Amino acid sequence: MAIDIRKPLQAALSRLKTERDRIDQQIQAIEGLLRLNGDTGGRGARRGRRRMTAAERREVSRRMKAYWAKRRSAAKKAKPTAA
Repeated sequence: MAIDIRKPLQAALSRLKTERDRIDQQIQAIEGLLRLNGDTGGRGARRGRRRMTAAERREVSRRMKAYWAKRRSAAKKAKPTAA
């Protein structure tokens, strides 16, 4: 007695195709939203780091000098003194 698996396979294939179509629609909707928000999907997008202005460099320098001064003073206080 032969088992006919054709109908269950066709039904499964039909469900998978329906699911694929639903996923494709969702992908298109998301891509459309990204295009509206200015995302070019990697085409024409600027790569690398944004350059800092002179004022931004001065501000970073000021913050780092304060940071390292605080670290040095904490290190001096933490060192045990030789007797």
